Parts: sequence; structure tokens; C-alpha cells
Amino acid sequence: MKAKNQRLILALLGLAAVVGAGLLAVSGLKQEASFFYAPGDVAQSGLPLDRAVRLGGMVQEKSIRHDADGITIHFIVEDGKATVPVTFKGIVPDLFKEKSGVVAEGRFQPDGSFIATNLLAKHDERYMPPELAGKMHKTGSLKP
Repeated sequence: MKAKNQRLILALLGLAAVVGAGLLAVSGLKQEASFFYAPGDVAQSGLPLDRAVRLGGMVQEKSIRHDADGITIHFIVEDGKATVPVTFKGIVPDLFKEKSGVVAEGRFQPDGSFIATNLLAKHDERYMPPELAGKMHKTGSLKP
């Protein structure tokens, strides 16, 4: 076999290996991808019950309620169009409070509530995650 043909075969095998590795990576990450929703998105398009998602918005004023066990917290996330009740069991971030931005990671329940496995709070008064800012601008609840 000529050297030119060997190089061509090796290049094609290398390309096939790279494409195969990429497809394996994409199929593995497909199950772990976390989608971002605002409460208004959920009201429009329905509940994504089959996967882990992120729910972002503002913590509604006077909605935070602690259970007697000391680690379970209930609150409502709003975006100006809709609200979603959230339950979280664990230690909340120090910056978590009413009327501040929050991103909750977890799953929606058939009754429309959200069970969070992780909470993320903004770190200063002007910061807002890019996904949340985009959703809030679309709903009109955040003025530029």
C-alpha cells in the first residue's frame, strides 16, 4: 500500500474516532442537561416533568415559610407573569431573602409545585444570572 493511501486511511480513522467520541459525549450529557425556566414559561408551555430543570425568578415578598424541622423551607418564585411554589430541604444560601433573585435546581411535580435540590442566590444588588435577566426582560418585569 502506498504511503499516500495509508495517510488517507489513518486520517479517516482519526476523524471517525473524533466523531464517535463526540456522539458519545453528547448522548451522555443529554440526560444531565439542565434547562432554565421562568414561572411565566411554565404557565405558557406546561410542566417539564421528565427532567431536572432550573427555575429562576424573584422570591415573592412574605412567602418564605420554615417548617418545624428547621431545614425545610417553602417559598414562591415569581417573574411578573406567574408564580410557582417551591420546597427546599437543606441549608439556604446566606443571601437568600424575600424580593431577591433566586435560581432553584430541581424537578416539577404534577401538582405544579417545584421540589428544589439546590438554591443559588445572587451575590449583590445589581447582579442577575444572564438567563434570568433575559427571561425577566421578556416578561416585562425587569426594566433595562
